[in-house]
Amino acid sequence: MKIAIGSDHAGFELKEQIKVFLSARGTLWQDFGADSEDTVDYPDTAFPLAEAVVRGEFDLGILVCGTGIGMSISANKVRGIRAALCLTPEMAAMARRHNDANILALGGRILSPKAAMEISETWLSTAFEGDRHARRVGKIRSYEEKGGNG
Repeated sequence: MKIAIGSDHAGFELKEQIKVFLSARGTLWQDFGADSEDTVDYPDTAFPLAEAVVRGEFDLGILVCGTGIGMSISANKVRGIRAALCLTPEMAAMARRHNDANILALGGRILSPKAAMEISETWLSTAFEGDRHARRVGKIRSYEEKGGNG
């Protein structure tokens, strides 16, 4: 499994800890930035990371900003992305199991490192169930293919 990971300045510290966590579990990753806690805009990381996931260069992506909200909104603007902001392991499991989320968004200012690692581990180790959920995800894909907005 290969993971794309990125953050803005507010998520930088947690992103660095997640990289250590991913390496320890033997997961390959590539960092899309930020490179420090100097102020950067979250879309500047979210868009290229999400596009790389859609192109199939990475299996999944993880984005971190202060709350996870900005990253999830930005990533979801990229056709084919299903970014889920998860605050608990249960949310992470359902995001993968039922929604086939391909990007996990986390809040660096609202989650403890321990909670973030538990959420990440659950998200990475949970598979999409398919079945009736595949039908629902298919409707999202179909809407995107039509160009959305009606």
